[in-house]
Amino acid sequence: MDENEIMYEIRGACFEVFRELGPGLLESVYVKALKFVLEENDLDVEAEVDVPVFFKQQLLGIGFRIDLLVENKVIIELKSVKEIEDVHKKQLLTYLKLSNKKLGLLVNFNCKELKDRESMFRIINGTI
Repeated sequence: MDENEIMYEIRGACFEVFRELGPGLLESVYVKALKFVLEENDLDVEAEVDVPVFFKQQLLGIGFRIDLLVENKVIIELKSVKEIEDVHKKQLLTYLKLSNKKLGLLVNFNCKELKDRESMFRIINGTI
């Protein structure tokens, strides 16, 4: 399954979670619910994946955590905030670069409805 096929499955799962739970819960609730739905759809999903940070080939001992990694190809970063800001997009882009992945999805579940360019953002490594 390529990244675009995985993304299609992820988006469907996001809509399913949003229909069931609605807006305004903690991010951790959406992470667990989305992981559950994606695994139900026979996708390999890892939660809270550590991403190490290297500087001049030296491991800094600090890093980041990816909310969800699907099929070891697509990163999902979930938010439950008033609105998505550029810093959230840059955060996902950084995760893509550090983990050497091509594609990510940034989703804000604190919204009236899930919509592209308002609450769902597809981020490609190298662009926002």
